[in-house]
Amino acid sequence: MQPRTDVLLILPPSENIDDQYGRALRERFPDLSIHWAQHHSQAGEHAAEARVILTFSPFMSRQVAEQAARLEWIQILGSGLDGITDLPFRNPVVITNGHGVQAVPVSEAAIGMMFALSRGYGRLVKNQAAKTWERWPSELLDGKTVCILGVGAIAEMLALKAGALGMRVIGASSAPRTVAGFERIFAKDQLTDAVGEADFLVLLTPHTPATHHMVNAAVLKAMKPSAWLVNVARGGVVDEAALIEALASGALRGAALDVFETQPLPASSPLWAMENVFISPHMAGLNKDYPKHIMPLLEANFRAFLAGDRAAMINVWRPE
Repeated sequence: MQPRTDVLLILPPSENIDDQYGRALRERFPDLSIHWAQHHSQAGEHAAEARVILTFSPFMSRQVAEQAARLEWIQILGSGLDGITDLPFRNPVVITNGHGVQAVPVSEAAIGMMFALSRGYGRLVKNQAAKTWERWPSELLDGKTVCILGVGAIAEMLALKAGALGMRVIGASSAPRTVAGFERIFAKDQLTDAVGEADFLVLLTPHTPATHHMVNAAVLKAMKPSAWLVNVARGGVVDEAALIEALASGALRGAALDVFETQPLPASSPLWAMENVFISPHMAGLNKDYPKHIMPLLEANFRAFLAGDRAAMINVWRPE
């Protein structure tokens, strides 16, 4: 007899409007016992009973991992696994992620941020609030070079969209290769060469010990003073102190930032007051259709898990 399958969702309401994940899973798997905690501190007894946890990596906690004595599988709904793979789970746990599902929303967000910087949307919003009529010549994305750090599913989608806008696309990756939409992909140890060609540097690489502060003072110095930085990856990829210094000194023209080393971004951060910075509260992948788009992957993984066929599960993380 199969043990009862308790599923715990750890998601704020903004990520699970009207319990979209729970309702969709109950329709497909009526025998599941599904509980929803809006914050990891509310997981309580449900964490101890859960065989499955669904969440995004920022919403998981060490305490939940320690409480989850029956946990067998954790499905991360995003692509990032930072802070997950080293948690002190009490038993061997299958870890899967939503690799590929964020390609459309995050690539759209990156395009939007490049437009925001090149057209001065932050300045427009301030002028509207002040009822100020001010005009200036904006810059086109057409003809600009974008360098994408981290060449995966999101980067491939972004390259195609940027190319359609007339942009030249180059990349930097741990494994240089030929990828559709990219003129050239540099090795990560050639990052300073790559960023020197860029009008935009878009960060899409995961945050790992190897990529921590990869975009440091030396990389920022190698960029053109007229260039912009767009971070829709993880805050830890950037040395934030070095970035603030580059932005304040004019060594870097501006930045659009969706992620930060400390989240929420503290009110004391100088980034809030910088006129050449566009701030987004880690919502590049957040969209109303996300549960619908990831549901086929979740359904496939639940069917494999409930059948005891772990080998058939999709996007399984395996230690290197």
